[in-house]
Amino acid sequence: MNVHRLHAVMQAAREQGLVPPDAVLSRPESRPWPVVLLTALGAWLAAVPLIGVVGLLLGDVLSRSAGPYIVGALMLAAAVVVLRAREVPAFFEQLAVPALIVGGGALAFGLFRDLDTQGGAALLALVAIGVALLLPRPWLRVLLGAAAAVLIAIACVPERAVFSPLGHLRFWLAWHIVLAAWAVAMVAQRHAPARVAAAIESLAAGWLLAALAGLAWWSGMSFLVGASAGGAAADIAREVASLPRRPASAVAMQALSAALAAAAAWRVASAWRSVRRPLVAATALVLIGLAAFMPALGASLLALAVCAITQRLRLAAAAALTCAWIVGAFYYQLAWPLATKALVLTAAGAALAAAAWASMRRDRSAASASIPRSDRRARAGIAMTALAVLAVANTGIWQKQQLIAHGQPVFIELAPVDPRSLMQGDYMRLNFRVPSEVEQQLEGVVTGARPRLVARRDARGVATLLRLDTGGARSPDEMLIELTPKDGRWTVVTDAWFFAEGEERRWERAKYGEFRVDADGRALLVGLRGEGLQTL
Repeated sequence: MNVHRLHAVMQAAREQGLVPPDAVLSRPESRPWPVVLLTALGAWLAAVPLIGVVGLLLGDVLSRSAGPYIVGALMLAAAVVVLRAREVPAFFEQLAVPALIVGGGALAFGLFRDLDTQGGAALLALVAIGVALLLPRPWLRVLLGAAAAVLIAIACVPERAVFSPLGHLRFWLAWHIVLAAWAVAMVAQRHAPARVAAAIESLAAGWLLAALAGLAWWSGMSFLVGASAGGAAADIAREVASLPRRPASAVAMQALSAALAAAAAWRVASAWRSVRRPLVAATALVLIGLAAFMPALGASLLALAVCAITQRLRLAAAAALTCAWIVGAFYYQLAWPLATKALVLTAAGAALAAAAWASMRRDRSAASASIPRSDRRARAGIAMTALAVLAVANTGIWQKQQLIAHGQPVFIELAPVDPRSLMQGDYMRLNFRVPSEVEQQLEGVVTGARPRLVARRDARGVATLLRLDTGGARSPDEMLIELTPKDGRWTVVTDAWFFAEGEERRWERAKYGEFRVDADGRALLVGLRGEGLQTL
């Protein structure tokens, strides 16, 4: 937007009473952003030793009763004064940001020392909100708003409940409370003065981003980042798996999620009359159904609807990404069997496809003109692409079937296996016995062709892995086995064995992996065997 148009908009806002009569446009930043960036880097580098010196000088004061509060209040006050000053050198302005961090850290030390986690987090959140309202920098308000939202979520979860069986439910409720507070702020913003409304806008943006990130974190890992997860995400999956044993809490979460998704659909239909079409209605019903299975999806859809309607397009994009993350994470939620999850997603896709097909038929029947040649070419291209995908997939399936039917049966001893993972349904982590010197040789190997191992197969079919293949001669009882890249290392075919849910006791007795191997060393894991090669 150019300067003249901006002044015209401001004048129209004054005439309509949207801003005070004496409101003026802030002077734009005259310093080039590379200069500001370099100045900021210099200020932060200078602040690191300064903070260390202050910590050494005031370390004794900080450990006493009122020391953290005094130091924190003084640092925050100094930072606010510097940042609110109209004419201040850029270097000192950037020094104020580390002062904010140090001041907030000192207050946090004192509050969490003297109060419980909930009380300390709540008071620190109020401090963050107050400081954000005093600062004129929108980006700092966004950061402080996000910090305040996280602190409020922590304040909503009792410390004793974090590691309890109901801890996952408490976090779900906490993030929904945070999102409800954002909705209240959006309503209050409409009736606030212009300056306060502008401050609420930046503060609420950071608040919403933190809430969306919290809902995505609560949902666990997603297809968007691959199929591996650990740490907190693994703990979340275990707790989700136990939710069906408490029907009341699970049903309440699903019902509220579906209700929020329905509220999002109603809000969009009320604001945009153009979307009141059968296809959109069918899409809304599918999303409401999915929200009933994904407790975090309903709130994210409502945030997406509100941001889209109010033209907060960047926040709407963040909400849409959160919704996609949650749908992708549904696969890893052990609250539902894999068959149920597959059925839900298949039914949702079929419903959307049927609605789209019906809408296209209606549009074609209503149109009198013939289909343009460009549309025909596009459809032909789509059909050819689908046929190519089917051809490639079926070729791969045929190759695997031929390997199973004609490959040599080979058994390789398992090394001690990791506990059964809970992230991809039920599967067992596998680790085959490879000589230590071979593992050392494979470290850091990057090659276009997959390396192969030389193995010796005895009369029972049990193979002992010997060495890396270098192209030399082999004895008649030796064979090749191709390696597969997995998580930055080379492994024998695969590091996982998938099985039906509830069959972990059957497979925990596995001692050997059963393979089919062809003459070129291509191998396929087809089963597991127990002690003495008995079938499990």
